[in-house]
Amino acid sequence: MRIAFVIGTAVATIKNEKLRGHKLLMVQNADPSGKVQGEPFIAVDTVDAGTGDLVVITEGSSARQTDLTTNIPVDAVIIAVIDSLEISGETTFRKE
Repeated sequence: MRIAFVIGTAVATIKNEKLRGHKLLMVQNADPSGKVQGEPFIAVDTVDAGTGDLVVITEGSSARQTDLTTNIPVDAVIIAVIDSLEISGETTFRKE
């Protein structure tokens, strides 16, 4: 699993039939303070996340093991919205 920041949405009217009804969000990897890094990518949202949320992403075969994504051609899925992060007793991120 990794931490990512939701930076936007992706709309695809023509897509694999199994993806119909699934919200696609643009995300970018983030460090523990919420600072983005790397190239953006698309993840299927399973928890009603939105732009500005820091989220937990699962990828690969694990992305196809949620109740909403079983047997669907996905590689990245948002499985949680982060409220806060604490590392070595120090809070590095807190949702506003």
